[in-house]
Amino acid sequence: MPQVLEFSDVVVRRNARNIVDHLEWSVSDDERWVVLGPNGAGKTTVLQLADTLIHPTSGAVTILGERLGRTDVFELRPRIGFASSAMARRVPPEENVLDVVLTAAYSVLGRWREDYEDIDERRALRVLAEWHLDHLADRTFGTLSDGEQKRVQIARAVMTDPELLLLDEPTASLDLGAREELLALLGGYAQAPTTPAMIMVTHHVEEIPVGFTHVLLLREGRAVAAGPIAQTLTADALTETFGVTIRLSEEDGRYAARATR
Repeated sequence: MPQVLEFSDVVVRRNARNIVDHLEWSVSDDERWVVLGPNGAGKTTVLQLADTLIHPTSGAVTILGERLGRTDVFELRPRIGFASSAMARRVPPEENVLDVVLTAAYSVLGRWREDYEDIDERRALRVLAEWHLDHLADRTFGTLSDGEQKRVQIARAVMTDPELLLLDEPTASLDLGAREELLALLGGYAQAPTTPAMIMVTHHVEEIPVGFTHVLLLREGRAVAAGPIAQTLTADALTETFGVTIRLSEEDGRYAARATR
């Protein structure tokens, strides 16, 4: 399958420390990756590279066939969907939900004087329905619950039919019900044949949706392990990644982990 993302000996160095440390990694267009690791492992930095927000200190990052540093990132970014809590803080709280999703067509936050065609609005409404948000189309973003805001971010990210979808801790801060609702939606989306390559960052194996195919385990910017989730996500690999002895279980495609004494 064609590769949508490739890291070749990638280093990101800040304050004399390698945040990403000689990382070799590739993602094909039919793969759904989860990136796991402790705080400070470099997970969000990896997503920022994949979203063209930063450049590597050394090494090569190739995204959708274009190498960072040798391409116009403003032409590349519309082909990438990205959802994160940082983006949510930039959404005007008075913006209605439909416009939050619709403005993805122009890669802007906050509707101003853009002209949208009927097909854009129909597409936005269809995406809202797919993420169980159509009843909130006229609500303002600032009045939504955390779970609703997370789903709106993802709906916005998929509005433009991206070739690569990046999700930075989409279930962080959610209560159990909201988390499980979002994971069920993500699992269904991940298993659809028309879904683009996906990369999701999380801290917890319990937050891996059904349908995700691969895992990258990071510690101090280095890959502990990477590959198909069934073979790669093991208690030994998690123990090395998090620095505590881990017991791992799996049931119906969902995982659970706990430290052992």
